[in-house]
Amino acid sequence: MINLFEYKNKEELSEEFDGLDMFLDDIWRQREKTGFYYGKDDEDEKMEAQRFLQFLHKTGEVKSNKYVGVIHYEGQKINLLPKIFFEVGNKTTQRNINAIQQHILWWLSYCRKIKFPNYQTSLDTEKSDFFEVLIYLFAKYTRQLLTHSIYQQYEETRREMSYVRGRLDVDRYITQNLSRARWHKVNCIFDPFVLDNRFNQIIKYVATILMNQTENDESKKYLREILFTLDDVTDTTATSNECAAIQFNPAFAEFETVRDYCQLFLDHAVSFDYKNDLKLFAFLLPMEYLFEDFIFGFIEKEVDGVKATSQASAVHLDEDKTFQLKPDLILETKARKIIADTKYKIVYSDEEDPKKGISQPDLYQMLSYAVRFEIDEIALFYPDTIQNYQSGHKEFRIKDQFAEDVNITIRAWQLPIINRELMDGSRNQRVYLDKAFEGARNVLRQRLEWILKH
Repeated sequence: MINLFEYKNKEELSEEFDGLDMFLDDIWRQREKTGFYYGKDDEDEKMEAQRFLQFLHKTGEVKSNKYVGVIHYEGQKINLLPKIFFEVGNKTTQRNINAIQQHILWWLSYCRKIKFPNYQTSLDTEKSDFFEVLIYLFAKYTRQLLTHSIYQQYEETRREMSYVRGRLDVDRYITQNLSRARWHKVNCIFDPFVLDNRFNQIIKYVATILMNQTENDESKKYLREILFTLDDVTDTTATSNECAAIQFNPAFAEFETVRDYCQLFLDHAVSFDYKNDLKLFAFLLPMEYLFEDFIFGFIEKEVDGVKATSQASAVHLDEDKTFQLKPDLILETKARKIIADTKYKIVYSDEEDPKKGISQPDLYQMLSYAVRFEIDEIALFYPDTIQNYQSGHKEFRIKDQFAEDVNITIRAWQLPIINRELMDGSRNQRVYLDKAFEGARNVLRQRLEWILKH
């Protein structure tokens, strides 16, 4: 097993990983191009070579890029971990990895793109890594749902029959039956309530993929039961876009959670088969997107008295509407409006740096937001790191001389998104997920409430 932190450590590749770079290049070219893969911009869209890992061929080493997750390659495993947990000189233990992956699961639970079932809060966090946890959640919830309700839908069917069913297909009956002296057969159009529909095909496809990847016996059991229930459903591949397009009437509202899980796996999972043998499987998340979505979801769910608007895109920098402005968040309280932008970067690492690691392009970007949105308060949100957390903030004031000397205030804050008790071992990892992060949730909520009041 190899553990890689984003853009940080390098690890030597053994012979078991020969050919991994070529497989990843093939996967990159064949990937489904969704916003999840590119994160907050489309820079990667122009890249021909894969962006998952950096292969240093001269030294035979490998580094991680901006993705977090797990890669399975011919029986070997690579953990891709967030850079905010990297500690120079410290060896990463299995306990550290478990704690880090529990953080990823906690962040995911606030994201808007996935609806976790209620029982996830009572999940034993020691079960396995976060990818195995997601498989377990999907398998258990879907299996429980299928035991009392199987999704069926009406699908239009055209068929030649001996009696009229539904409505007569007049055109086909005249051209294919009457004209050929087969008047006793009728062409009908009807809408049967079918099990073999597109949604069940997607569930079966996702369950089959996960069945080949999970090492958890309980998950395998649930997935086998799902596949047995859907045995009469056609085996076919599926895409994330097909999954996202499925809508349900209120009678099948419970299946929305299953759809969201399927979309999560189809969005972030990539695989490569060679001669019907699965060579590689990866579940990857762009960390910058995850951080942004976590902060928005947390504010929306946990911070009272705040109206949060995400990715407002109706404003442009220029009059020709060529350059679109899309701040991550606009936060509105009774007293004020704030533009907030999440920056998944490490700051406050050098005490002698007056900028505290905050980049000049970030300030330029925030200034353009302030001018065009006519909001004079800007908040930059950075994550804390395992080695450094500053409870204060860095403040920059800019006087807009074109707007009658309006003062624009830009404040940069670190947000406490790490549960340090869990990381240093002072909290038992075997407690339930909601209990394990209760303290971290309160600290982050208090921090955000203070920011919005001052």
